Amino acid sequence: MADVIQLLPDSIANQIAAGEVIQRPASVVKELMENAVDAGSKNIKLIVKDAGRTLIQVIDDGCGMSETDARMSFERHATSKIRSAEDLFAIRTMGFRGEALASIASVAQVELRTRRHASEMGTLLQAEGSRVKSQEPCQTAAGTSFSVKNLFYNVPARRNFLKANTVEFRHILDEFERVVLANPDIFFSLHHNGSEVFHLPPGNLRQRITGVFGNSINNRLVPVTEDTDVIQIKGFVGKPEFAKKLRGEQYFFVNSRFIKSSYLHHAVMSAYEEVLPKEMYPFYLLFLDIDPARIDVNVHPTKQEIKFEDDRLVYNYLKVAVRHGLGQYGVMPSLDFEQESGLKLPYLTSKQEQDRPFVTPARNSGAWQNDESKTFSAGRDNNPAQRREDNNLRNWQLLYKDLGGTDEEPEGAATSASDEENIQTLTIGSSWESEENTLGKGNDEALAFSKQHKVPYQLQGTYIISQIKSGYMLIDQQSAHERILYEQYLSMMETRQGSIQQQLFPITLNFSPNDATLLKDLLSEIQPLGFDVQEFGVNSFVVNGLPAELAGKQSERSILESLLEQHKIGLELQLNTRESLARSMARSAAIKRGQLLNDTEMQALIDQLFACAMPFRSPFGKKCFVTYELEDLQKQFE
Repeated sequence: MADVIQLLPDSIANQIAAGEVIQRPASVVKELMENAVDAGSKNIKLIVKDAGRTLIQVIDDGCGMSETDARMSFERHATSKIRSAEDLFAIRTMGFRGEALASIASVAQVELRTRRHASEMGTLLQAEGSRVKSQEPCQTAAGTSFSVKNLFYNVPARRNFLKANTVEFRHILDEFERVVLANPDIFFSLHHNGSEVFHLPPGNLRQRITGVFGNSINNRLVPVTEDTDVIQIKGFVGKPEFAKKLRGEQYFFVNSRFIKSSYLHHAVMSAYEEVLPKEMYPFYLLFLDIDPARIDVNVHPTKQEIKFEDDRLVYNYLKVAVRHGLGQYGVMPSLDFEQESGLKLPYLTSKQEQDRPFVTPARNSGAWQNDESKTFSAGRDNNPAQRREDNNLRNWQLLYKDLGGTDEEPEGAATSASDEENIQTLTIGSSWESEENTLGKGNDEALAFSKQHKVPYQLQGTYIISQIKSGYMLIDQQSAHERILYEQYLSMMETRQGSIQQQLFPITLNFSPNDATLLKDLLSEIQPLGFDVQEFGVNSFVVNGLPAELAGKQSERSILESLLEQHKIGLELQLNTRESLARSMARSAAIKRGQLLNDTEMQALIDQLFACAMPFRSPFGKKCFVTYELEDLQKQFE
C-alpha cells in the first residue's frame, strides 16, 4: 500500500494558520499594531478603508528592519522575540509566535516598506498568497509601513462571511482601543475612509481614557492601586451609579497585554457586591504586572487567554484592591427608600408629616375622618410623589376597613371589597401557570379580561390586578408596556409617523468614536421614531428634537446612551436593526416598576396590551401576565 501522509506546502499551511490567527480585518489590525509597539515606536498611525476590506495600513517610527529581516519576517515561525524555550517564560513583548505576518501574507496582498534609523536606504517588499513577488531597495522614512490590501482575496468563502462594514469597523475600533489604552505614552491616530477618527497624543492613563471614551467619563473614574511582592495592580474602575447593562467597557491587561478572563471579572464583580444593581456591569481598566515566570501566555493563538501559577492569589489581590479603591474614595451604596415603596407610611415622608398624629380610619367610612387630611390632600393630584402618598393612604384604608366590626356597608364597598380580596389572595404562595396553559384559554378569556369594567388595582407600584371570570389576572406593568410600545415603534418605522417634540434650544453632544460610528448609522432609522438628530463635526451631534414620550424624562445624553446600549444588546442577539431599535425604545420609554398609575391609566394599559398581536410576552421574553384560578385559590385554604 502506497504512503498517504505527506507534508503540506507552505501556502496551505499558512492558510490553515491564518484561519486561527486572522479571523477578520480587526485581527490584522491587532497583529500589526502590536508589532509596531514591540518595535519601540513613539508614533503609530493606522489607516483603514472600507472597514479593512480594501486597505489596512500601519505606519510607525520604530526600529525598522534590514533587508534580510524584511524577507525573513514572512516565513513561518520566524521571530525576533524569543531564542529558546526558556524565553517563553520571560515574555514581555506582545508577539512571539512568528505566525502573524506569514498568515497575513497568505490571505492578502501585502506591501512592506521599512528602514533602520542608521541606514540610508530602505527595503520595499511585495508579497501575495504566501509568495514574495518582489524585493528591492527604496527611499522611505525610518521605521516600518505595512499595507494589507484586499484581505481574503484568494479565500472568497472567508470574505463572504465578513459582516457589514459598520460591524467590522467596530471590531477594528475594539482592537485599536485595547492597544492604545495599554500604551498611553505612545501617539496613536486612526483614519477611516479619509476621516480622522482618533488623534491621541501621549500622556498619562487618565488622559488616554478620556481621549478614547470622551471627557464625560473623567468624573466617573475611581483610581485603584495595590503593590505587593507578587503582583502590582493599578488602573481605574467606574462608580457604581454609572454601570451599564451591557458588557464591553471592561479591560484587563497583564504585563500590558489585553486578556479576557471570566475568573478575574468575577473578582471585580465580587468587590462591587452590595453597591451594584443586579445584571449591571461597571467600567474597569486594570493593569496587572506580574513576573512572566508566574504566567503562561502561550495558551491561544490570539494570546488573549492566560494561565496564572496561583490564580486564587491573583483573584484575592484583585478583589481587595478594587474594594479598597471604592472604599477609599467614598463610593458607598445609596439606599433609595422611595423606590418601589408600596408600604411607605405617608406621614413619615417629611419632618412636617412626622409631627402629624397618626389617624385611624373611622368605623363606618372608607375615608380618613379628620379635616387635616382633607387639607393635606388638596392639590396633590398633579404631583407624582403626592399621588404616591395618596395611594398608600388608600392601601392602609383597605387594611383597616373591617376593624370596626360593623355590618353597615359603606358607599363604594363593592370595589373596595374586590380590591381587598385581591390583596389577600396575592399573599398566598400560588405557583405561576405555564405559558401553554395561558395560551390554551384562547382569545375568549383574553377578551373577557380586557372588557372587565371593574376597577383594576395596583400592587406595590409594580403589578396590576384585575378580575376575570375564572379568577383574576396579574399583570407586570413594565413588561406589558414594553410589549405595547415595541409593536407601536415597529409600526412607526413602517409608516414613518413618529411624534417629535422640538427642543427650544438645540443640544450638542459628543460621543466616543465607537458610539459615534454606531449612531451615524442609526440616524436614518431613528428619525421615524421621533428623533431629530444631526451629525455635527467629528463624533458630535446636534439634538433638535426627541420623541414626545421621552422628552423631559431624562437628559438628551442619557436617552441616546440608553438607546445605543440597548441596541448593542440587540446586535449581540443578532436582531435586525428595526427590531433592535424598537426593543431599545420600548425599554427606555416604558413605565418602570414603582411608578404609580391611576385607574384610567391601568385600564388603558390593559386594553392596549390585549390589542397587541402578541400580548403574552414582552420583547425581552418576560411574561406580561399570569392568571390565577379560583379553584386553585380555594385549595390553599383546605
